[in-house]
Amino acid sequence: MRDDVTKRMMWSGLVAGMGALSSLAAAKIAAGIWRRVFNEDPPE
Repeated sequence: MRDDVTKRMMWSGLVAGMGALSSLAAAKIAAGIWRRVFNEDPPE
């Protein structure tokens, strides 16, 4: 039972970490597209 809980916690941490990384990557890509299209920094 304890092993199951540990694996679920590890899975949740992995999913959360990947979500955070993908969010950062998406923001960087979107900012790059914005700069190319409008030739200025994106709004904050």
